[in-house]
Amino acid sequence: MKKLIAAIACFTTINVFAQNNYWQQHVNYKINVTLNDQSNSLKGWEELQYTNNSPDQLSFIWFHLWENAYKNDSTAFSKQLLRDKKGQDRLAKFKDRGFIDSLDFTVDGVKATLEYDPQNIDVAKLILPKPLQPGGTIKIQTPFYIDIPQYISRSGHDGQSYMICQWYPKPAVYDRKGWHHFPYLDMGEFYSEYGNFDVNITLPSQYIVGATGVLQNADELNQYKKMGASNVASGSKKNSIRYIASSAATKTLNYKAENVLDFAWFADKDFVVRYDTLQLANKTIDVFTYAHPDGNKNWIQSTDYVKSGARAYSGYFGDYPYPVVQAVEGPKSENSGGMEYPMITLITSPDASEQMLDAVITHEVGHNWLMGILATNEREHGWMDEGINTYYQFRYEAEKYRFNSIFGDQIPKEVKQKSAPEFQALVYNALTRIPMETPIDTPSEDFQSDDEYGIVVYVKTAIWMYYLEQGLGKENFDKIMKDYYEQWKFKHPYPEDMKAVFQKDAGKDMTPYFDLLNKKGNL
Repeated sequence: MKKLIAAIACFTTINVFAQNNYWQQHVNYKINVTLNDQSNSLKGWEELQYTNNSPDQLSFIWFHLWENAYKNDSTAFSKQLLRDKKGQDRLAKFKDRGFIDSLDFTVDGVKATLEYDPQNIDVAKLILPKPLQPGGTIKIQTPFYIDIPQYISRSGHDGQSYMICQWYPKPAVYDRKGWHHFPYLDMGEFYSEYGNFDVNITLPSQYIVGATGVLQNADELNQYKKMGASNVASGSKKNSIRYIASSAATKTLNYKAENVLDFAWFADKDFVVRYDTLQLANKTIDVFTYAHPDGNKNWIQSTDYVKSGARAYSGYFGDYPYPVVQAVEGPKSENSGGMEYPMITLITSPDASEQMLDAVITHEVGHNWLMGILATNEREHGWMDEGINTYYQFRYEAEKYRFNSIFGDQIPKEVKQKSAPEFQALVYNALTRIPMETPIDTPSEDFQSDDEYGIVVYVKTAIWMYYLEQGLGKENFDKIMKDYYEQWKFKHPYPEDMKAVFQKDAGKDMTPYFDLLNKKGNL
């Protein structure tokens, strides 16, 4: 008995040590920003509280200055677009560039030096006046100015419609594998630290705004809810209740968000607001969508799509943890159906059918779990975000519609009459015939084209996930994925962390499955 107790004690100690050995940095933000819609610019001020939870002393902090990626043809973003004809054509039409400047960093009130990466003007190293010790917290402050680019890749303006994403000076992630201070790419996403945001947005009073977090201005929020609920009830394509702007020239909206990776906001004078609520097991979630009166007619059903997607993913992983979930209709994108941010997503699919719009919104809402809660390094291991999410998107489409967004209207009627599992089997059998040469676990910057990136990171990974489901049995697979979610939510898991959960829960060596992530050619 003593040996058994000693063994249990040893095992418990090892487990506790392993849990305590994990660490991640924490960054809290206070941001004040003003939009000038005449010059298409932002003037801002930022205060960060950066906590060093690592065991290492830090003498500098890498920062992302994403808006500089659009500045000229020498950036990593521009060079990536220039690789192929489609990208060259996009860049040729890009007249209103953009940049971030007027930075003047202080650390705990002491002026600090900013050293730009000689290869990438959208990456810079902040040299700390004195080293930041393990467990220490510093206050970093800086003003900034942004010339908002024409919308071409995620962030920008389309006339006086604004998609403000990747916009503020942002610390790069420092984790157990070191710094991840990569430049902005069109094809390849992000990796961010968790923190809380307190953001004040000042802009002309006529604008309607959707943003990460909860709007703290009660009068404005109540207007959105009243107008949005009326639009949902009436099925109106336009705002059935007129938005009443403040008599003042400008207004300041305050948003707060807790335990998120990023903050994005969207502003337009003509947004059609829709509002509903989603009831989950233990709470009620606010659901907002923002669309254009001349946009995709299927946005009339957009709150239903957001609710349906959020409900499905809550079942796949665990209940949605935030107080609000939102979707915004943006301008047509030449290479994307949407882009996800915490609590809000940008959808750029103006021609989508009902089923396709539902699929796109659900995919992007699903990123609240796969990116927002399981916060992987998307640049190095894009499959852990986009690919796993695509598997669940395909599952959602099959269960709800017997539809698959890759094949669209090409699916024969007799296939649509199958059960969901039979439908999925036929779809995946067809997908496996698509040529897929590049290994799944390939860094984003190593893909040579959007088509290759999409087929491999999204579809090939979905096939791999389906193999896991079939090999382990759906019920067992679902339990393991939920366990992975519970163990790693609000953390930064790597492929080896996911594999460890599967190995433990499946009770067998999962190496043959995970080796497929590095396999060239079709699986």
